Amino acid sequence: MRTFFPSDSCKESQLNAVNPQSWLQVERGKLSKFSSSHNTSSSIESFIKVPEPTIVPCFKPIDYVEVLAQIHEELESCSPQERSNLYLLQFQIFRGLGETKLMRRSLRSAWLKAGTVHERLVFGAWLKYEKQGEELIADLLATCNKCAQEFGPIDVVSQLPIDVNGSSQETVVTNGDKSLINVNFRIGDDIISCDRQKIASLSAPFHAMLNGYFTESLCEDIDLSENNISPLSMRTIGEFSMTGSLIEVPPDLLLEILVFANKFCCETLKDACDRKLASLVCTKVDAVVLMEYAIEENSPVLAASCLQVFLHELPDCLNDEQVVEIFSHADRQQRSIMVGQASFSLYCLLSEVAMNLDPRSDKTVCFLEQLIESAETDRQRLLAFHQLGCVRLLRKEYDEAENLFEAAVSLGHVYSIAGLARLGYIKGHKLWSYEKLSSVISSVNPLGWMYQERSLYCEGDKMWEDLEKATELDPTLTYPYMYRAASLMMKQNVQAALAEINRVLGFKLALECLELRFCLYLASEDYKAAICDVQAILTLSPDYRMFEGRVAASQLRTLVREHVDNWTTADCWMQLYDRWYSVDDIGSLSVIYQMLESGGAKGVLYFRQSLLLLRLNCPDAAMRSLELALQHASSEHERLVYEGWILYDTGHCEEGLRKAEESIKIQRSFEAFFLKAYALADSSLDLSCSSTVISLLENALKCPSDNLRKGQALNNLGSVYVDCGKLDSAADCYINALKIRHTRAHQGLARVHCLRDDKTAAYKEMTKLIETAKNNASAYEKRSEYGDRDLTKADLEMVTRLDPLRVYPYRYRAAVLMDSFKEKEAIAELSRAIAFKADLHLLHLRAAFHEHVGDVLGALRDCRAALSVDPNHQEMLELHSRVNSHEP
Repeated sequence: MRTFFPSDSCKESQLNAVNPQSWLQVERGKLSKFSSSHNTSSSIESFIKVPEPTIVPCFKPIDYVEVLAQIHEELESCSPQERSNLYLLQFQIFRGLGETKLMRRSLRSAWLKAGTVHERLVFGAWLKYEKQGEELIADLLATCNKCAQEFGPIDVVSQLPIDVNGSSQETVVTNGDKSLINVNFRIGDDIISCDRQKIASLSAPFHAMLNGYFTESLCEDIDLSENNISPLSMRTIGEFSMTGSLIEVPPDLLLEILVFANKFCCETLKDACDRKLASLVCTKVDAVVLMEYAIEENSPVLAASCLQVFLHELPDCLNDEQVVEIFSHADRQQRSIMVGQASFSLYCLLSEVAMNLDPRSDKTVCFLEQLIESAETDRQRLLAFHQLGCVRLLRKEYDEAENLFEAAVSLGHVYSIAGLARLGYIKGHKLWSYEKLSSVISSVNPLGWMYQERSLYCEGDKMWEDLEKATELDPTLTYPYMYRAASLMMKQNVQAALAEINRVLGFKLALECLELRFCLYLASEDYKAAICDVQAILTLSPDYRMFEGRVAASQLRTLVREHVDNWTTADCWMQLYDRWYSVDDIGSLSVIYQMLESGGAKGVLYFRQSLLLLRLNCPDAAMRSLELALQHASSEHERLVYEGWILYDTGHCEEGLRKAEESIKIQRSFEAFFLKAYALADSSLDLSCSSTVISLLENALKCPSDNLRKGQALNNLGSVYVDCGKLDSAADCYINALKIRHTRAHQGLARVHCLRDDKTAAYKEMTKLIETAKNNASAYEKRSEYGDRDLTKADLEMVTRLDPLRVYPYRYRAAVLMDSFKEKEAIAELSRAIAFKADLHLLHLRAAFHEHVGDVLGALRDCRAALSVDPNHQEMLELHSRVNSHEP
């Protein structure tokens, strides 16, 4: 979820806001407010604050692997109508794990497997909402004659089946005058003559009135003046009774006829009006007016068409009070008319969008209350209760929040106990909160969040121990690092504080951690480092606000700039080379930000920025930078290159190649050749294309460019030569890359040494990279391949300390334990990582270990969970099939 949920207890306990101008606007060279006598722990405390961890509105089961396995098993045997809801639950689990790609894939599966039109509308709109800002990609694909409107509007009228109940053909006792062929309906001064039996065939009530024991059955003239039908509408109904169709009928008449048809149970006529009106819904204004009629007259096709318009305009339509009113106050029957059996899915989407807009708003509460009413299973209910509990907590509606969290806990959502503990603390029951968490920890297999939460309700060594345990169990939690760093800073242990926050920034570029480090640098008067971090923050999030949203990061940057020397363009390039050489990606981002501020070649700089952001695993920010590069392209051939990269990075490799070729036709440039070589190498597994890739990279190197990019080209060329077995040529490329300070070429050269059976030289080569690179977890991992067993073990332990998200070290250690017949320890090593990372390879290996020790159910559970992560993984499918055949 995009929205940050600050805790209320955190906001209530924090000190007054610091005014940055009060100490930053001083003469350059003078001491800041933290110097000399003012450099006390209390002054630092007033500036460096760590918000308490948030209670996130997510489904977080104790054993997500077990729940994923259950969902997968249910998907194997459920009816088509149940699949989308199961994929939605899968989506909620992945959201709780922070797995964005897996979340989107689950949503896409829900859309693809939708059993009803309403589900297709909801999940199509959800995917469109998740892809906000990607309209450029569709436009670029259109220039390649490829359509990307897969989530566009659908033809609701044709998709919803005709469902007309019993009609006039039912057997009805006849007593009418058989000599009467026509019937004249009098409406005011107008008389509309109709075929008596054709009108009778419209519905059972008309059949009874015209042919049964009613007085009208003997009358030629019948007065309908009191039935709210106009003469023109009645004539249209008469024509419909003859032709069975409504042609060129204006909307106001259609609405009048719809009401009349519903009143007299004319199902065929009503369905025709319903569909005709549905085809006329074009705008939100239309939809608002017509949805009221659709609900009032029970017209599902019209309602679905209006719903599609609303959903297509998310999130903007939720700023319309009339739209919000429609969704907020629909009862069970109205929801059924509006969205069929997809009510829970609809309100899941609406509540998510509303929370992203403003989690404290009344509409968020209304949608979540509707979500609770729409829930049909315990898993759906616990999610809805927990989410509304989080919102009530934000709104300081503590009693209501407590009831909701208790309801979620009673249904099995243990994570909601964190909400109850936070409420207990707010109400002054700190010991109760501590004991509540202690009870949870002692009764289940504990997770990191449990110790993190309990740490809030104790002090001193106990708190520190809980935070250490939280990091041990789940190193992705940022609060423990931040708290420890701030605590060390309070003790004026600057280096230890920076080392602690750097631990998490080494593998997780979290904005709140960068902000804290920025504050640490300010407190220690290291303005050069501070400006670096604030510029990195602004690169990642240009509108970011610090100090709990009170101060714009851009404003703080302006203030800090007064305390650092200005760089010339030459200085900037030198700084960029130094940081690139030392593999300092955050530092490189900062330099490029400064160069952009100075008015350099913006297209080129934004492109470099995007490369760094991809390396830092920030794909959304990288795409934003690529789009900015496109906006600032200085020529047609440069524009085509950036278009090609945008298409390539979004999975459209062939179209990316085409853009590169178009650029080369206009002008032979380094970036065009590099793009074509990169895309071609990635799209083809055939080694026969290697000669083409080599030629393209050689052409790129002949074109003008700076050494930063040429070093990358030489490195890539070396990799192609290695794949072709041309080790001497590869070595030459890597050595030439190192001569122009492309540090990562050490890794390629180490590979060449290894292929020449010289692991000692390979190990030494990787050691050079480790000594140079600031971010070197991957270097340690690579070096582990070239050392003896003890050195390998030491390197992989270092990898886990530097980047606990890297899965290879866990797999290696588990395999070594398994080879030593320590099966329980091997499985435990994998479980340690699986607890916080849903990784296919970890689950695959643990499934194989379970199978090896005869734990068929454990193996089957891991197979099913792994197939939830990647349903098409061939080896996993084979293992699952084999294990499934042995299930007792």
